[in-house]
Amino acid sequence: MYIHCFYVLSRIGAEKPAMSDDDSKKKKKKEKKDGQLVLRLDKDERDAFIELCKEMDTSASREIRGFIRDFMKKNG
Repeated sequence: MYIHCFYVLSRIGAEKPAMSDDDSKKKKKKEKKDGQLVLRLDKDERDAFIELCKEMDTSASREIRGFIRDFMKKNG
């Protein structure tokens, strides 16, 4: 209870800073994904893909999402 009261009292009168355009863009990008795509592939191929993504400072998920978006643009 003490911690809660301290937090509430410390927030009294504190204004929330206005959200800039950059902040709103970041928030949109960080919206939670709600779907999954499960695929089966060879373990060695998967591991090599993940390692390559790490070397390129990206994630496997990001690259697969990018592939899906490009595929949809070209064919959808």
